[in-house]
Amino acid sequence: MHDLFSRLFEMTALSAITYKTIIMWIIAFVLLYLGIKKKFEPLLLVPIGFGVLLANFPGSTMGIVDANKVALEGHRYKNLFEIANEYGIMNFLYYSLIKTGFLPPIIFMGVGALTDFGPMLRNLRLAFFGAAAQIGIFSVLIISILLGFDLKEAASLGIIGGADGPTAIYTTIKLAPHLLGPIAIAAYSYMALVPVIIPTVAKLFMSKKEFSINMKEMDKKYPSKNAIKNLKAAKIIFPIALGTVVAILVPSSVPLLGMLLFGNLVKEIGTATKRLAEAAQSTILNTATIFLGLAVGATMTEEVFLTPKTLGIVVGGFIAFAISIAGGIFAVKIYNMVSKKKINPLVGATGLSAVPMASRVANELALKYDPKNHILQYCMASNISGVIGSAVAAGILISLV
Repeated sequence: MHDLFSRLFEMTALSAITYKTIIMWIIAFVLLYLGIKKKFEPLLLVPIGFGVLLANFPGSTMGIVDANKVALEGHRYKNLFEIANEYGIMNFLYYSLIKTGFLPPIIFMGVGALTDFGPMLRNLRLAFFGAAAQIGIFSVLIISILLGFDLKEAASLGIIGGADGPTAIYTTIKLAPHLLGPIAIAAYSYMALVPVIIPTVAKLFMSKKEFSINMKEMDKKYPSKNAIKNLKAAKIIFPIALGTVVAILVPSSVPLLGMLLFGNLVKEIGTATKRLAEAAQSTILNTATIFLGLAVGATMTEEVFLTPKTLGIVVGGFIAFAISIAGGIFAVKIYNMVSKKKINPLVGATGLSAVPMASRVANELALKYDPKNHILQYCMASNISGVIGSAVAAGILISLV
């Protein structure tokens, strides 16, 4: 009887549970709570949180193993059948869909099919503030190097400042795959906290007068002289033209930006490619998001996550995020010093890739100071530009580093 109970006990995972296991469970529960109860990026935090939970069940074989275990001589890996057979389904998903860099561009295609470049094309001068907001990426890159991260790790950490999960994941896969879990968690967590971070940074650097700048009144007072006559044609030509230019100047950004622009193109063409656009923005995007979230969450095993570097990533990611927001605000402030037609600095604060959440948050903030001050369409111009800017920044980092 004693042997029977011993065998039953050994069959369970009770003896393998440690305090580190419990800490990882708590982290998973927190992520699930934020996604389910607080509705913070639920489409991403729920799969990631559950992936963390699966990876840290003792004996589940659902955690992602170190690349050295699946590596062969000559910079090659075991085939996918061997990986699935030896290390389980989650490693099969990770090494086939994540490690290869397949899913982030696919998600970008879906995002492109959901994106309307119209607000940016109507307000092209506001697009420059989306570029200014990328300052957080390069600022934190330098700070990270000074703190002891190597160049590739620093670049992966800095990209969190672009506030774009797929971009952060893609860059990290290319440069520092061992940091994928912590960086993905930091990127998506701070994206989820946009409703908290943008108001905090904006109130720190903006005056009440700046919050109250009414963009529509400025348009009436200083009307644009270069209105687009055929917006439909412009929205079709734009992704083709931009894709060509960027491919020539920053070819390493094409996997992300090219797929974003393709998704947008099939949406803007209309009826002829409607089925492609619908598939990209629904079935394909949702499927890719599920696999991405679960596989990224599964990289967060206790051996990888519970290290001093993880704390540095969490802190550094927040700094990158805050600097990007502040950079956009100060870019608008500088512009307002030399221009009669003033811009609400909240437009600069939305130069992140968190579309459309950042724009909605900024619009609600402006309405608190003036109930008639609707700035959503202006914020979207900078916000959409931020998506393009972060993809280009990622391409630059991958090329240089």
